[in-house]
Amino acid sequence: MPTAACPFPEHTPDSAPPGARRAMERVAKAQGGQVPSAVARLATSPELLGGFLQASAAFESSTLDPLAREVVVMTMATRHACRVCVAMHTARLTGMGADPELVAALRAGEPRTALPDERLEGVRRFALAVIACGGAVDDDTLQDFLALGHTPRNALEVVLGIGTYTMSTLANRMTGAPVDGRLAAFA
Repeated sequence: MPTAACPFPEHTPDSAPPGARRAMERVAKAQGGQVPSAVARLATSPELLGGFLQASAAFESSTLDPLAREVVVMTMATRHACRVCVAMHTARLTGMGADPELVAALRAGEPRTALPDERLEGVRRFALAVIACGGAVDDDTLQDFLALGHTPRNALEVVLGIGTYTMSTLANRMTGAPVDGRLAAFA
């Protein structure tokens, strides 16, 4: 975590490096004129900010359903103890009308306690297995995932989500991105 003299300022579209300005403007437009602190700090590296936003958009357009995608994201957020990510995605899950029991279980990040939905628990177990073995999942693990109605394409989309949200969670922790006021209730 950065020291008191934080080397990762909260950029505005005007103060950001030129390569990050358009991305920040798009985020601000999508967020009702506000740039989240995490984005403002990631703008220090236009390449990281752009890469994350592109990868995130690709993940969001994947064939995994929205709750399954959020399971992957929250698995990464809790695994890496990214407080801002947990708050952001708790807010997102709440806005989606997700079952509060599911949200609480994801926030707890305790893989020994199963999620209340078997299909979503399968996504979490699969994501953790992919991480644990560096992608070299055994046939039984893959077949267990597929038996829950997921596809080989979904398996690769889980890898996309892991990569995307590894980038985000590690960068947010490095930059010390705070939980914005609008997310405080979800922290």
